[in-house]
Amino acid sequence: MFQTVSESTLRGTRLPAKDNPLVQTRVVNSIREVGKEAWNACFEDEVEDFDCLLAIEEAGIEGFAWRYVTVIENGIVVAAMPAFITSYQLETTLEAGPVRRFIRRMRGFLPGILTLKLACLGSPCTETGKPGFCANVPPERQPDLLARLIAGFEKHADDEGCSLRGVKDIPEPCAPAFAPVFAQSGFASIPGLPTACLDVDFHSIESYLSRLSSGTRKDMRRKLKSFDRIRIETRTELADVMPRVLALYNATRNRSEWQFEALTAAYFAGILDRMSGKSFCTLYFAEDKLLAANILVHNESTLIDKFFCMDGEEGRAYDLYYLSWFANLRYCIDHRVARYQSGQAYYENKLRLGSRLTANTMYFKHRNRAVQWLLTLVSPMFGVDEPKGASS
Repeated sequence: MFQTVSESTLRGTRLPAKDNPLVQTRVVNSIREVGKEAWNACFEDEVEDFDCLLAIEEAGIEGFAWRYVTVIENGIVVAAMPAFITSYQLETTLEAGPVRRFIRRMRGFLPGILTLKLACLGSPCTETGKPGFCANVPPERQPDLLARLIAGFEKHADDEGCSLRGVKDIPEPCAPAFAPVFAQSGFASIPGLPTACLDVDFHSIESYLSRLSSGTRKDMRRKLKSFDRIRIETRTELADVMPRVLALYNATRNRSEWQFEALTAAYFAGILDRMSGKSFCTLYFAEDKLLAANILVHNESTLIDKFFCMDGEEGRAYDLYYLSWFANLRYCIDHRVARYQSGQAYYENKLRLGSRLTANTMYFKHRNRAVQWLLTLVSPMFGVDEPKGASS
């Protein structure tokens, strides 16, 4: 079921000066093969933990094969990252415009053009691709262990016939330690979508509103009146409304500029089931019509807004995006959650409402050096312009 990469396989990479024969890198096809305790020990305090990744694995998301990369030292998992293999269309991150339209027209004649088999560290369904390390691993050892993760995964990518390798959304706080490791391994970098979050260091909605600009505060007070016309339900099971939730999700996804993975009903049900006590869904009804659904996951310190999907016309008429924002802040206040993480995209509203942005970086590498040179040359077209307010 899994592939073990020996020390001899890793000799061509930049590794610690003192190799340990009891260290190995392993790539497996199911997170169950790593084990919940071992995985979570590398991702302490992370909301999107073993249960979240298992729900993603079991969701039947088309076009993705899941992998899990670990470094094992003396029988203990000391470093880990999720990963995936997929066929990647290079224009995925291009903004809507003539270049993307031209490439998609060309696909009508040459279906495989600018589509490469990609092996990528990180998950398409989690907020960032930050590597995890066991608590007893000192910070100075983390770059060496990351180098082993990369080397073992690249060997697996070779075996799987993946010409393109990637790393998804390394958050800015990790960059000083980890960017040199990616560079030494031959990866080039491009900006990813930043992550928006709001520190909930206020004790009431009124206190929060007082921090906003006078114009925004006035606008939000007007929008909050829509709460009188909306019925809100908090659920941990969606069987009776799942067809409608999935329809709202697909409609919202189709309105988005960037489309990668397409989630399934099994994903939504799996997150709520596998992450019992750490997830819920908020439903917004006008009379008996479901107009919006919001999937959220959390731990004691962070609430992550995973997906907000709504009826495009009627949802706007009731200001449901803003109602969901305030409903989520009320949850944080009531449960003493210190951080509300509202995810990627739609930054203008999030900045207006007081969020700060943390930059993320994507890395890529093609095993053909000439192709790598070409991709690096054109990579500014495929990167994401960093919105104002992104922190470093």
